[in-house]
Amino acid sequence: MGVKKTLLLVLSCLLVIMIAGCGGGNNSGNAAGNGGGGEPAAGNSTAAPEATAGTATEAPAALIPVKIALDWTPNTNHTGLYAAKELGYYAEEGLDVEIVQPGAAGSDTMVTSGEAQFGISAQEALTLARLQDVPLVSVAAIIQHNTSGFAAPKDRNIKTPKDFEGKTYGGWGSPAEEAAMKAIMDPEGGDVSKVKLVNIGEADFFTAVKRDIDFAWIFYAWTGIEAELRGEPLDMLYLKDYAPQLDYYTPVLTTSEKEIAEHPEVVKAFLKATSKGYQYAIDHPEEAAVVLSDAVPDLDPELVLASQKWLSPKYKDDAARWGEQKLEVWQNYADWMYGLKLLDKPLDAAGTFTNEFLPEQ
Repeated sequence: MGVKKTLLLVLSCLLVIMIAGCGGGNNSGNAAGNGGGGEPAAGNSTAAPEATAGTATEAPAALIPVKIALDWTPNTNHTGLYAAKELGYYAEEGLDVEIVQPGAAGSDTMVTSGEAQFGISAQEALTLARLQDVPLVSVAAIIQHNTSGFAAPKDRNIKTPKDFEGKTYGGWGSPAEEAAMKAIMDPEGGDVSKVKLVNIGEADFFTAVKRDIDFAWIFYAWTGIEAELRGEPLDMLYLKDYAPQLDYYTPVLTTSEKEIAEHPEVVKAFLKATSKGYQYAIDHPEEAAVVLSDAVPDLDPELVLASQKWLSPKYKDDAARWGEQKLEVWQNYADWMYGLKLLDKPLDAAGTFTNEFLPEQ
């Protein structure tokens, strides 16, 4: 999935959140309010024997219904969730978990309203939401370091940020795009004013670079891997390699302050099982790819497998445990945005995330 689609959804979700307010109860038993709905039924997986799902007799008699809303269509960012569900880890913790797509409202709105207990979001979205007094909290970093960046077909000869000069960038018209570009161009002696910015809307990356742009902002784990499989290799300039403040958490797992206050045991159980699911994906990328492909048959299994092999080591990376978040990561990004006047006020970074519910190492 491209960065463009993620941030377009972020902006639209924030508008809905501000209009809808922050009320709502715990509707864990309700069906998803839709534009995507529930996921296709899972098929058989070829998981490693040690990860076989617990039997019905091992699971609690009455499971607590829990809903998690994805940030977009299912992909390898979400594999740990599907592994935890399909291999019985949620059931072992007494949870009956439903994974749904976000629809028009978006996952942040669903979590804020209580329609879903958990959601997938990104640090950019939570930074903006918290400054609007939206009571969302990040409870885990799904990927430890930012895997997004600016990508171009190799024939455009974009090897460094300075090479953006004289080229055409295809984006969605957000001030954050030019700010990110400037942040990695300035240290290289580049001039962002020499980049032509074009709004390509919902255009597919591969179509757009053949038509009217030279480069765009993507997540390599999906679009970059797809480019490899298509025989269309890219030059990829990762944001984190050029600007430390842009090594932020994307995506993150969220819940609401209300859920934490009223059902801390559910949050803890959900994080325990989810951590186990992502650890399974770290340890068994090929088997985890099968789990995701079986659960979501519309996905291209070749892309899922290649993406999973690339992404699995990056879930935890250099952190002490999967999901661990650091205050400086939240603070550095917010301070950068505030310094550029893209935020109205400083962020209380410490109140935006917690590691409290992650399992011990």
